[in-house]
Amino acid sequence: MKLGAFDIQPVTDGRFRLDGGAMFGVVPKSLWEKCCQPDEQNRISLGLNCLLIRAGRKNILVDTGLGDKEDAKFQEIFAVERIPTLRDSLKMQGLQPEDIHMVVNTHLHFDHAGGNTVRENGAIVPTFPRAKYFVQGGEYEDAARANERTRASYRRENFTPVAHVDQWEFMDGETELVPGVSVVVTEGHTRHHQSIKIESEGQIAFYLGDLIPTVSHLPLPYIMGYDLYPLQTLETKRWVLDRALSENWLLVFEHDPRVLMGRVRKDIEGKFYLEEVKE
Repeated sequence: MKLGAFDIQPVTDGRFRLDGGAMFGVVPKSLWEKCCQPDEQNRISLGLNCLLIRAGRKNILVDTGLGDKEDAKFQEIFAVERIPTLRDSLKMQGLQPEDIHMVVNTHLHFDHAGGNTVRENGAIVPTFPRAKYFVQGGEYEDAARANERTRASYRRENFTPVAHVDQWEFMDGETELVPGVSVVVTEGHTRHHQSIKIESEGQIAFYLGDLIPTVSHLPLPYIMGYDLYPLQTLETKRWVLDRALSENWLLVFEHDPRVLMGRVRKDIEGKFYLEEVKE
């Protein structure tokens, strides 16, 4: 869709599943299963909704999904359905990996950075050979020095090959990538998690990443068990949703399997809900 001078287009890397209890933290299953029906293994379906931003002559890709480097056991555990793949989604937009100029990672967990790299001729190399990759410097450090709590989420093959060919650009706080497109630190899920703000001609879109992964996570206390700093997530969500409401932001959801984007509203009880936007 058009957003002022920009074209923004969700591009998918398919779907996968994660444990519903982990996705909703302290929220009881009797509540969250009303909106997210689990399978027999208690997993819920999640989208891998990346975002393509066409900014003048720049093609900017936000997050890269799971990628195709993982083995059959991984595919089974997470019920991966990469139909279409991110590469195919970009091809539908008339783009090849060589046409991407900038890759922005909200953070470096495997479902957001897995497509950063690809296996070619026995080696793992950057998927987007002409792109600069952007992430918060602190996020890269935390990924490279993962501990027992975080190691399963950070897979080095998704980010160290990019460093080997000097394609990383590390940021420190809010940064404008090109005029009108900036990253905003939205800490909570990880310490240096970032979201992407697109602003043009009085319109604002905000790609949430894992701050609010699905529409079902709009209620303030609906916070993932995966979040490393849940109380910080709460305050960051409150700030973002208040701004989104007052300034009529278009919110873009990374993991919702059905709803890609919409504008937040409040009901008569003061609870947030989403008015979906399809075009």
